[in-house]
Amino acid sequence: MKILVIGGGGREHALCWKLSKGGSAEKIFCAPGNAGIAGVAECVPISDGDVKGLRDFAERQNIDLVIVGPELPLTRGAADSFKEAGIKVFGPAAYAAQLEGSKFFAKDFMREMSIPTADFADFTEYEPARAYLESAAYPLVIKADGLAAGKGVLVTSSKDEAQDFLKSLMLDGAHGGAGARIVVEECLVGEETSILAVCDGRDMVILTPSQDHKRAYDNDEGPNTGGMGAYSPVSIVTPALIETIREQVLQRVADGMKKRGTPFVGVIYAGMMLTAAGPKTLEFNVRFGDPEAQVVLPLIEGDLAQICLAAAEGRLAETKWEPARRTAMCVVMASGGYPGSYEKGKPINGLEAAGALDDVVVFHAGTAAKDGRIVTAGGRVLEVTGIGANLKEASDKAYDAVRLISWEGERHRTDIGKRDLARIN
Repeated sequence: MKILVIGGGGREHALCWKLSKGGSAEKIFCAPGNAGIAGVAECVPISDGDVKGLRDFAERQNIDLVIVGPELPLTRGAADSFKEAGIKVFGPAAYAAQLEGSKFFAKDFMREMSIPTADFADFTEYEPARAYLESAAYPLVIKADGLAAGKGVLVTSSKDEAQDFLKSLMLDGAHGGAGARIVVEECLVGEETSILAVCDGRDMVILTPSQDHKRAYDNDEGPNTGGMGAYSPVSIVTPALIETIREQVLQRVADGMKKRGTPFVGVIYAGMMLTAAGPKTLEFNVRFGDPEAQVVLPLIEGDLAQICLAAAEGRLAETKWEPARRTAMCVVMASGGYPGSYEKGKPINGLEAAGALDDVVVFHAGTAAKDGRIVTAGGRVLEVTGIGANLKEASDKAYDAVRLISWEGERHRTDIGKRDLARIN
């Protein structure tokens, strides 16, 4: 099978790595890829947002299956374009991708389908939004409606901070058109978890639950990021809780999209808050998470290519799934300054030594090859995953590898999985 993976980050490295472990991936291409992906796939210099260029390449190469990694090409209709060309694709149509592409669309959809979520209000004009924030009860959550790389969200108890964030979105254009509309939600209290399900439009299989760490610094302090680490599974997410989330959230997404004439094919990612009143939905993504993919994919038993192909062909019920028997933890190594401004081109040391450790995979998120060296090329640079029999073992392996890697300005969180480690010790 010839496979094209779209994207160039850590998630796509994890996808290509997992695909290379199966027996049915004869050839793997990745567009645009990165320096690490080049070790397991042939990188193609086509932007993940160039839908026409990607389709033309897939047609020339007689690609059997396309797997779309990031949200941007999905919202731009990549899956629709491949289907029109008769190419099998793992990823939802642009209409369904609005579940991630528009916070308002997602909240309105949840309201229609009776999916448990926070109460909300939405605004397209600055002055009504400013007045609402002036009289609202705090804490609350403010979200840019559109895609903002995980950074268009503020959770705050400060009226002044809320007004500053609103101004940055709606007047200053901090995230471009993403902030032209905003959603304001009640602040839910509890513990977060990410539940990912592979769906073929009708049937689904739920993958091992994971927990992301969004804040930049230890103890969940600092600004939101695209994610600073994750682990899977999560001890408090019981089989009974997963079944509740399947019935009240995931199945209602599949049913709702089928009802609207756009069956959901791909990954339904539900960001959940486990509140005292039960699980409530914070957000939807329409693809594998990053860094959740780096802990969920290593735990899948079987050939990922065949799983994705079965979903694309609507026959997921025929596949056999085995429960995960191990645990994985990922630690993100970032450039100094991330999620703000940062320098690129810093030579990275210790990659070979870290990669030689047993049960460790160093996924490249923002790297490039320059003058025979691997250098930094992004905010999140490496995502180091350790795999073990339990969370303590996975954590030790991941941090042992992290300590072997260095570059000027590197930083990472030292407390990934801390909450769960305290619970199980």
